[in-house]
Amino acid sequence: MCVNAKVNGHLQSFYERNRNRARLLISCPDRPGIVAAVSQFLYQQGANIVQSDQYSTDPEGGRFFMRIAFDIPDLAQKEEALREAFKPVAEQFEMDWRISFAYRVKRMAIFVSKQEHCLLELFWQLQSGDIIAEVPLVISNHPDHRELVESYNIPFYHIPVTKETKQEAEAKQLELLKGKVDFIVLARYMQILSPHFVAQYPNQIINIHHSFLPAFVGSKPYERAYERGVKLIGATSHYVTDDLDEGPIIEQDVARVNHRYHVQDLKRIGRYIERIVLARAVKWHLEDRIIPYNNKTVVFE
Repeated sequence: MCVNAKVNGHLQSFYERNRNRARLLISCPDRPGIVAAVSQFLYQQGANIVQSDQYSTDPEGGRFFMRIAFDIPDLAQKEEALREAFKPVAEQFEMDWRISFAYRVKRMAIFVSKQEHCLLELFWQLQSGDIIAEVPLVISNHPDHRELVESYNIPFYHIPVTKETKQEAEAKQLELLKGKVDFIVLARYMQILSPHFVAQYPNQIINIHHSFLPAFVGSKPYERAYERGVKLIGATSHYVTDDLDEGPIIEQDVARVNHRYHVQDLKRIGRYIERIVLARAVKWHLEDRIIPYNNKTVVFE
């Protein structure tokens, strides 16, 4: 079976399992009655709750977060009616909210430069069914991975980027993305996106930074970690904002190192951490497990 057939098989199986599944994500001021009101609403809609997670920053005057997954028969015919029916509940509790329909598989664009380890991890997890997404295109500022990407029957676009051509390059990228993707993954895409570009996809661009942020922001973090003599190295996946490497953190991980490790050793170990951390963040985003708030995230794992 070819790679693309395997991915398509996973997509079809996922659709069949989730054709009646929706997810409700809520953020609002904490107060009594929220869970009861949401549960009563779903009961009235004929829903069966299959998972419910909640968190409060403080039961008295704090912020309340909730993710609830539920099934409703023939959900595809009830999407808009469900959203309209929930509005009075949302207004009563001053909720920021959204309903996501699980059978609507998200479309993920991947940006990559010369290093392929994060790209490969995403492809492997797509092939195995650990990540469920459509990938309409891959964009790179280098031509190196065309053959790899096209072996998955995914369109590959080489758009060189220089300081002088950055604006023009981003315009081409945005035109290619328009109407085709729901979010973007920067799989070691070694370019800083402009505020204009980021504004088109708020909290929809996931980056992997090869450092345990907030340590060693910016370029060459492994070299700086080596010079500092760190005993832990790590990687951080976060949503992209206008502030370099300071967006809401989604996931992090670390590995222990010591004085015997040289820069190349740190990079080798770091590549593995980067792959796993980015894949986790992408999976959680796809499953609607993340609620950004105040440059932080609540992640219901």
